[in-house]
Amino acid sequence: MSVAGIQSALQQMQALQTQATGQKPQAQIAGNQGTPGAQASFATELKSSINRINDLQNAAATKQQAFQMGDPNVALHDVMVDMQKASLAFEMGVQVRNRLVGAYKEIMNMNV
Repeated sequence: MSVAGIQSALQQMQALQTQATGQKPQAQIAGNQGTPGAQASFATELKSSINRINDLQNAAATKQQAFQMGDPNVALHDVMVDMQKASLAFEMGVQVRNRLVGAYKEIMNMNV
């Protein structure tokens, strides 16, 4: 997987997260904005993505528990939507991880 492919995947993850939470878009990955403050390391972006996935899972679990306890302010469709968002975010994270591991293995097998 090329650097452009990884950046594209991270941008898609950020766009999905922005849509899911209704937040304003964050600065683009290094090199896309052209401003020094917008540049971030890959490790920072990866950690941020993992934290967003965790936040979505925690929010879904909290809403699910509230619904099970009989909270009248929590509708079943809201619970299901949040659970689906968390599931999709997790699946995307797993796919990105699989691609990164594959790229790492390919690099490690290269003759130098």
